[in-house]
Amino acid sequence: MYSRLTIVSVASALAVTAVCAQDKPQLTVDELVAKNVGAKGGADALRALQSIRLNGKMLVNEGQIQLAYAETKKRPDEVRTETTLQGMTAVEAYDGKEGWRISPFQGRKDPERMSADDVKPLMEDAEIDGPLVNWKEKGSTLEYVGREDVDGTSAYKIKVVRKNGDVNFVDLDPDHGAQEETETDVGDYEKIGGVFIPFSIESGRKGDPDKQKVVIEKAEANVPVDDAIFHFPTTASK
Repeated sequence: MYSRLTIVSVASALAVTAVCAQDKPQLTVDELVAKNVGAKGGADALRALQSIRLNGKMLVNEGQIQLAYAETKKRPDEVRTETTLQGMTAVEAYDGKEGWRISPFQGRKDPERMSADDVKPLMEDAEIDGPLVNWKEKGSTLEYVGREDVDGTSAYKIKVVRKNGDVNFVDLDPDHGAQEETETDVGDYEKIGGVFIPFSIESGRKGDPDKQKVVIEKAEANVPVDDAIFHFPTTASK
């Protein structure tokens, strides 16, 4: 059972090309990012959000299977997700240095370290702020690539080239908020700890009607979090 949320990303080492003059946005990339930060709750609120715990349910197979879902994030770059069904819990975690998983649905009940490629989505999930905030400090490059229709709204499309060469595409609603979409749709925002957090995340292959959907039912900001939950278990079987 595939239990990870995904945001479309493509491994790439190509340099970002210049924005076409005939398709420049009314706002600069920096202004678009600032607008996005403001829509999320503002820079001060984002900085104050040091940890977040989400609980809800994951729906797969067109909603026929429902799993309990939990995700915990802590700055600077730690994340752990759990999906539970019939007494079995799948875990994926990243502690800022390495990623690991427990995959009981695939018959593997012991923790396993993840490869460098497999851990990339976890590293991105660990970002409480998302890929746009502090993008320069992260070593990323942004490029405005045009407008795109997103659920009837003409959104600004930004290409994010990360320091490691991976690419994300982020669609920004010109009137409100942010929506990361291609393989992942996020929505139903609610303000938690002064920051707007999506309570609905739907992901899957583009064009595939059978999407994996997470519905958040409870969110807590700045909760105490033991760093040990993110680290590879030292008592794991070898």
